[in-house]
Amino acid sequence: MNGLIALVGAGEYLPVMEDVDRYLLSSVNSKTPRVVCLPTAAGQEGDESVNRWSRMGVDHFQKLGADVQALRIIDKVSANDPQFDTALENADLIYFSGGNPVYLFQTMQGSRAWESMQKAWSRGAVYAGCSAGAMILARKIPSFRLGQTVEGFDLVPAQYILPHFDAIPTMFKPIIFALRKQLKQDERMLGVDENTALVGRFGGEWKVMGYGTAHILTRGKDTVYKVGDSVPL
Repeated sequence: MNGLIALVGAGEYLPVMEDVDRYLLSSVNSKTPRVVCLPTAAGQEGDESVNRWSRMGVDHFQKLGADVQALRIIDKVSANDPQFDTALENADLIYFSGGNPVYLFQTMQGSRAWESMQKAWSRGAVYAGCSAGAMILARKIPSFRLGQTVEGFDLVPAQYILPHFDAIPTMFKPIIFALRKQLKQDERMLGVDENTALVGRFGGEWKVMGYGTAHILTRGKDTVYKVGDSVPL
């Protein structure tokens, strides 16, 4: 991935994230950026949810002046459908909305769609992932529903990426505590608050954008970064 990466804690396609998304769009070399919205993480939730996320994405980015389309990639079959190749390869910004991170990873892993996206990212397209879309880039993905972890794409140097960090339900806090205690000396977790994004690129600077904070958590320390702060990744 040679372009910007946005790890979004929550708030995709809402007015609260407009400034962040304008910044992402301004980073690509296109007067009318081509945006692809992917509701894949909600693929198990039925047509109503998939259609809602797709509609929200299109409305949001049209308002920001982009040429946007939502692709109905919701399972392994559609993830391997060649009809989507051109749109994905030519995209300037690819946005994964939220849902089930394990399902999203399993659907994308080894898929034709993921391969096409890599062509876009290699030439500088933006990767934006909210919640599940952020979580899949870590080394591992915690499944709060199943109480276990699975492997992630291991692109961002963090053992886990935890969205909704300021709003994690009390019943899940023991799981977070357990994950943290399992970290080795040189490992870390990233936490990103709702309505907040951690934006940067590999080998470059990462900054907190939006309205909340980002966290780097090790076994014994929680370092908090406010909006505008640089985050060492």
